[in-house]
Amino acid sequence: MSECNHNCENCDVKDCGERSLAFTPHQGTRIKNTIGIVSAKGGVGKSLITSLLAIKKVREGKKVAILDADVTGPSIPKSFNLKGPLYAENNAIKPLESKLGIKIVSASLLLDNNSQPILWRGPLIAGMVKQFYTDVNYGDLDYLFIDMPPGTGDVSLTVFQSLNLTGIIIVTTPQDLVTEIVTKAIEMANKMNIKIIGIIENMAYLECPDCKKKIDVFGISHLNEITNKYNLKVLGRIPINAKITNLIDTGSIENIESINIDY
Repeated sequence: MSECNHNCENCDVKDCGERSLAFTPHQGTRIKNTIGIVSAKGGVGKSLITSLLAIKKVREGKKVAILDADVTGPSIPKSFNLKGPLYAENNAIKPLESKLGIKIVSASLLLDNNSQPILWRGPLIAGMVKQFYTDVNYGDLDYLFIDMPPGTGDVSLTVFQSLNLTGIIIVTTPQDLVTEIVTKAIEMANKMNIKIIGIIENMAYLECPDCKKKIDVFGISHLNEITNKYNLKVLGRIPINAKITNLIDTGSIENIESINIDY
């Protein structure tokens, strides 16, 4: 038997143990591209990058959805000023839609109070991610962006093994520690034969409002070292910007003027 590449759609083996792990989207859903937004460390801005990618694509006329897979730390709905509850329609979960028409599902849309913690163990969290993929009727999508939780645990394994991923985009910041941790995400993707579309560096620098000089707040970037070592594409470097923070805090991220991401 040839080595498994975790892509059951193009596989001729009928009784493989891996095949039982594959999830099928809801019968009303058709997805052209499923993209995971990944980092092995929290606090690097995966949710922001997920939001920006979704906004960029919907402005290009694409049909887009976000699956917020960070179940214990969901933040996507706040950025788009969305509040639950989600509800069922024709035996399927119906996603909420942002002002621009981005379809969104998130654990926070199931809570009566967004400040309530979700105290679940790994298998329950992975099960909810599965349900957000298999039981939600997204309709026709050009892109489903999955905002992944930090780390390489249950949810990452579930998504990598069981969803038909087009690829992943890795988010990093300039710190040395983050660089080391991002390498783990790269190695995990390579071991599981998941395509890495590219890397986005968030909080890359601070631009002086007067002289426009770029200040390396978190030290000198090591992005080129990673991309050269693994032959990866840099999709963008997002600066620290108080305007972006304000847009997120006010739930108006869709009002952002420009998105400098090459994807």
